[in-house]
Amino acid sequence: MEITFTQIGTIRSPFIEPKGTPIQSAGASGIEGTIEIFQPFIEGLTDLEGFSHIILLYYFHHIKETRLKITPFMDDQIHGVFATRAPNRPSPIGLSTVRLIRIEKNILYVEGLDMLDGTPLLDIKPYVPGIDDRKADRIGWLQEKIHNLPTTKDDGRFIH
Repeated sequence: MEITFTQIGTIRSPFIEPKGTPIQSAGASGIEGTIEIFQPFIEGLTDLEGFSHIILLYYFHHIKETRLKITPFMDDQIHGVFATRAPNRPSPIGLSTVRLIRIEKNILYVEGLDMLDGTPLLDIKPYVPGIDDRKADRIGWLQEKIHNLPTTKDDGRFIH
C-alpha cells in the first residue's frame, strides 16, 4: 500500500549537512531555528502559542536507502532499526520535541532543533506532559549509553 503525506511547512535550522548535527532534540539545547507553515495550513496554528513545547513529525529527505539493521550513533553493535531512532527506516519519518518560543504569522520560532535546514514538516502536535510523559522501566541497549546523548553528533553514516 502506498501512503501519501502532505508537507505543511519547512524547517529552517543552522545545519546544512548531517555531519555535526545533534542526533536528538534533547541534545540540541540552544539550537534555534524557524518553521515556515504554508499558507493553506496557517489556520491550524490557532491556540498553539499556549504550549511551551511541540512535537514535530518530519520527513528525512536526505535518506536514500532503508536499512533494517544498523549500527546507531551511540553504540558499536548492530541493532534492528525499530530498536533505534536512526533515519534509514522503511518510512523515513522523524520525531522531535522542541521548545516553542513564539509564533509570528506563519513562522514558528523554536529551540532544540536536531534536523537539517529545509526538512519537510509533516505535522505538529502539542507536547502535553500528562499525555506524553511515560515512566520507562527499561530502555534496552541505550541503558548504558544514554549519558552520551548531549555530546553525540551525527557523523554522516546514514546518508550514504
